[in-house]
Amino acid sequence: MKVHGTAVIHPSACIEEGATIGAECTVGPFAVIGPEVTLGARVLVKSHAVVTGWTEVGDDSTIWPFATVGEVPQDLKFKGERTRLTIGARCRIREGATLNTGTTGGGGITRVGDDCLIMTGAHVGHDAQIGNRVILVNNVAIAGHVSLGDDVIVGGLSGIHQWVRVGHGAIIGAVTMVTNDVIPYGLVQAPRGELDGLNLVGLKRRGVERAEITALRAAYQTLAQGEGAFQDRARRLTEDSDSPLVREIADFILAASDRNFLTPKGPK
Repeated sequence: MKVHGTAVIHPSACIEEGATIGAECTVGPFAVIGPEVTLGARVLVKSHAVVTGWTEVGDDSTIWPFATVGEVPQDLKFKGERTRLTIGARCRIREGATLNTGTTGGGGITRVGDDCLIMTGAHVGHDAQIGNRVILVNNVAIAGHVSLGDDVIVGGLSGIHQWVRVGHGAIIGAVTMVTNDVIPYGLVQAPRGELDGLNLVGLKRRGVERAEITALRAAYQTLAQGEGAFQDRARRLTEDSDSPLVREIADFILAASDRNFLTPKGPK
């Protein structure tokens, strides 16, 4: 066990032999830290939280009471293989959230990027790949093998089906089930998940220039109303636009995927 001399450990906390506790960490009462856990600098683990498994937690992250971080996958194929969970810097994992390690069949690692907010009761399944600045609102369920790009927001009580990809900057409305891939900057809502436009609010908040937003609107219209199959329309975007954001959408659509796409209903 390696506990930095500046760390503050409550007497009732259980730090198992082999754990690494970084500089200025705080571990609260009745928290449990497993033998293969590494906490970066200034990590705060509050009372009754559990951090276990082969888990790394980045600097300045906070784990709230009753969160369970690094437990084994909820997968009947899992037979005790040594797999990992990594959490980036400055993440906030709220009460009752659950994050599982990976499986050998899915690459062996679950990843959460920097500056993520995982709210109360949210779940991150095995082998999920979560980008930076992602927000999972209360009781969101992220299934195994899901990929969420940077700056994605998933509304409360929503679920993302296994193997689904959600592109950079997309937003999923509350109480929505998403079973197909979501293009970057897409807006998804309705109980069964319909692509209903672009995340214009998010784009404006991030300071995206008006010309880029106009290009994205035109690209969305092409995807909604253009000729040919959906992938054919995406290929046309690479020929008709020099916008990096439009190209990002086209590349996402043309990349390999295990799911179909949510396709536009029409321009917004």
